[in-house]
Amino acid sequence: MSLFLHPWYLLLLLLIPLLIWLRKRTRVAAIEYSSVVEGVEFPRTLRQRLAWLPTALSLIAMTLLIISLARPRQGKERTVYSSEGIAMELVVDRSGSMMALDFMVEGSRVDRLTAVKKVASEFVLGDEDDETMSGRTSDRIGLVAFAGYADAITPPTLDHSFLVKSLNRTQIAHQSEDGTAIGDALALATEKLNSLKSKTDAEVKSKVIILLTDGENTAGELDPEAAAELAKTLGIKVYTIGVGTKGRAPFPVRRNRLGEIMVDYIEVNIDEETLTSIANLTGGKYFRATDTDSLKQIYAEIDELERTEFETDRFVDYREWAVTTFTFRGWRIPGLVAIASLCMALSLALSQTVFRRLA
Repeated sequence: MSLFLHPWYLLLLLLIPLLIWLRKRTRVAAIEYSSVVEGVEFPRTLRQRLAWLPTALSLIAMTLLIISLARPRQGKERTVYSSEGIAMELVVDRSGSMMALDFMVEGSRVDRLTAVKKVASEFVLGDEDDETMSGRTSDRIGLVAFAGYADAITPPTLDHSFLVKSLNRTQIAHQSEDGTAIGDALALATEKLNSLKSKTDAEVKSKVIILLTDGENTAGELDPEAAAELAKTLGIKVYTIGVGTKGRAPFPVRRNRLGEIMVDYIEVNIDEETLTSIANLTGGKYFRATDTDSLKQIYAEIDELERTEFETDRFVDYREWAVTTFTFRGWRIPGLVAIASLCMALSLALSQTVFRRLA
C-alpha cells in the first residue's frame, strides 16, 4: 500500500518546468564575441559542456523536497495477537501404586505413570493426530511430582519442551520413599502459583492445578482438604483425576524364565470422596480415568474448559520514504530528504568552485 499523506503538495512540481523556462529565457552568454570572429566555432571545454550540472542538481533537490513535503509512504498491514494465558501446575503421583499395568499405549500394556506421561505431554504440546489436543502454547505450566513427599520439578514456564522432558524423566518412587502425600503436593503447587511475579500476574487470566493420583493420602504433613482451602483462598482452581481400574489391578511381581512379566492382582483404592471435595471446594471438577482413552478425554475436556483468550489488533505500519532508507531492486537507498540535501550541497559546491566563472 503506497500513498501520499499530503498529495496536494505535488502541485508545486508544476513550478519546475516554469523555472527551467525562465532559466533559458534569461540566460546570456558569459563571453560576447567581436564582430571579427562572429560565426567562428570555438571548441567547448569540459567545464562548458557540464555547465548545466549545478542547475540540474538544484532542480533535482527541489523536486525531491517537494515530493518529501507530500510525505510518500508505504504501508503494510500487520496483525498483533495478544493473549491472557493461564498459569498451571501439573501435579503427578509417582508412588508405587502407579506401577499397576492397567493401561494400554499403542497396543502395549504399560504402567499408569507411562500412560500419564504420554497423555499429559500431548496436553501440553498438542497432538497433530487429535484435534481435541491443540496444546497450551500461551500458558505457563509447572510440574510437581509426589510420592511420600512432594517435589517441585519445574516452575511455571513457557518452555514446554523442557517441561515435557522433565515429566518423562520422572520415575516411580523406590520403596523407601513410597507413600502418597496428596496434601503436601497440592500445597506446594499452590505456593508455586501464588509466588508468580506481579508482572506475570498481569498476563495471567487464571491459575489452575491438575492433580492426578491413584490412591489415598497416606503421607505428608498437610491434610488434602486443608490444602484445598488454601488454594480456594488464593483463587486457584483444582481439577482432580483419579486414575486406575476399579477393584483389583495387575502389578508386576517378577519375570519368568522366558523374560515375561508375571503379575499379581492387588486391591487398590482411590479416595474419590476427598478428590471430589477438593475439586468442588475450589471450583474445579473431579474425573475418573480407568484407561488411556478416558484419561485422554479428561485432559481434552480440561483443555476445553480452560482456554486462553486471544485478542487480535490490525494496523498499518507505514515507512516514510522521505526519511527512511528503502530498497529498490536490491539497492539500499537513503531517504528522499537525504538525497535532496546531497544534491543541493553538490550544486552549491560546484557553483562556487569549478563552475564559478561560467555561472
